[in-house]
Amino acid sequence: MHRLAALALLLLLCPLAMAQDRVVFATDWLAQAEHGGFYQALAEGIYKKHGLDVTIKMGGPQVNGLQLLAADQLDVAMADGLQVLSAVEQGVPLVAAAATFQKNPTVVISHPGVARLEDLKGKPIAIGAASNTTFWPWLKQKYGFTDDQKRPYGFSVQPFLADPSLSQQGFATSEPFSIEKAGVAPKVFLLADLGYPPYSEVLVVKRDTLARRSDVLRRFVQASAEGWKSYLANPAPGNALIKKDNPQMGDDLLAYGVRKMREYAIVEGGDAKAAGLLTMSDARWQATIEFLRSAGLAKAGTDYAKAWTGDIVKDVRVTP
Repeated sequence: MHRLAALALLLLLCPLAMAQDRVVFATDWLAQAEHGGFYQALAEGIYKKHGLDVTIKMGGPQVNGLQLLAADQLDVAMADGLQVLSAVEQGVPLVAAAATFQKNPTVVISHPGVARLEDLKGKPIAIGAASNTTFWPWLKQKYGFTDDQKRPYGFSVQPFLADPSLSQQGFATSEPFSIEKAGVAPKVFLLADLGYPPYSEVLVVKRDTLARRSDVLRRFVQASAEGWKSYLANPAPGNALIKKDNPQMGDDLLAYGVRKMREYAIVEGGDAKAAGLLTMSDARWQATIEFLRSAGLAKAGTDYAKAWTGDIVKDVRVTP
């Protein structure tokens, strides 16, 4: 009897130990500072505090997170907002539940001396093939850039360093770091600050998961937002797990990524200032689909409202 009583008491005192809901979450690339808040929530036990057993799987060049999500191999996948709209247009039942980055980190990088992005009109810019369906049409619309300016981009800064007339694409948190290490102080134009609308690093789920596990998803988003607030204040715990998953990630690049996310308010800016981290707005999704339609990148009948939901993130009020 004493053993049964002791067991009953243990069960009463440790409900969370028996009620951890499992969530398998995939990032969009190899572990890096841009994923720091999620690793921080894992490192500091924030997910566990919210009754979650979270596994973070790294993305990479050969990993299609949305495909794995649709095949029920993941619970949550990280993707670009444009990818979600494309999936919805194709009838794939996916929906964005939150947005990590309030500002898309895509940048155009030029050599010193360029005052305005529009000054690059008519000048060579190294652009990757995938950019033809993302920011390049936006640059053509807004600044009158033309396809004859494009040069091949091989995801290396060496051509940029070798040619003072060449600009290139990149992310605010990575390519400028390599350029600065080579002794050049680049001019960096963050397209989001100039009006480029898509969300980046959105958290995507299947519609049936949204219906069946809304409470679990809400706790996951809440804990992730708390992780991001903690990471931006003191990234050391999250960085330790990032380096464990991705041993090639250096401390200097991690520090640079955190510094630039703070400097540009990539996570904490925009609507997050008032509505909380990881928030989304209808206005941003509407602006994104309007851009895609005007550029001929989305069908006229594509319903952007099917690509996102505010039901999960609306109650998450983790302000910067």
